[in-house]
Amino acid sequence: MNALTIRLDDELFAVEASQVREILDLVPITEVPNTPAFVGGLINVRGRVVPLADLRVMFGMERPEPDEDTRIVVMEVNIGGEPTVAGILADKVHDVTDIEAASIEEAPKVGMRWRPEFVKGIGKRNGGFIIIPDMERIFETPGDRNSPAAASEERSAL
Repeated sequence: MNALTIRLDDELFAVEASQVREILDLVPITEVPNTPAFVGGLINVRGRVVPLADLRVMFGMERPEPDEDTRIVVMEVNIGGEPTVAGILADKVHDVTDIEAASIEEAPKVGMRWRPEFVKGIGKRNGGFIIIPDMERIFETPGDRNSPAAASEERSAL
């Protein structure tokens, strides 16, 4: 898998490079009332309104103030079978790398700090782990990603 590696908090994540459209410096974010905490707001990408997601909320991480390394990764994700452009916040964008399919394992169901239903797999690189989020499942999940009600909605939808 050819992947863009990004840092969220102190963890390394990888998103499929084929889904990435562009990487932006931080731009003004328009907050939208009554949206789940996961949705950071809306951004303008070349005249197009694009939803911005914060994966740190999905994975129960701290949300530090943006700094000079903060970037927005604009990607195309299938949501309900439709290709949709969305942005995700990254504390830092690292590089594009190849993660061998043989080195990707299924996420363990216990002992992880991340919700396993949102992790497609865990890759290994240079003696460390890279979390591969399931972007389609993350973006398709309704409601507030932190609430227990949303978790039970998700389980009943499976």
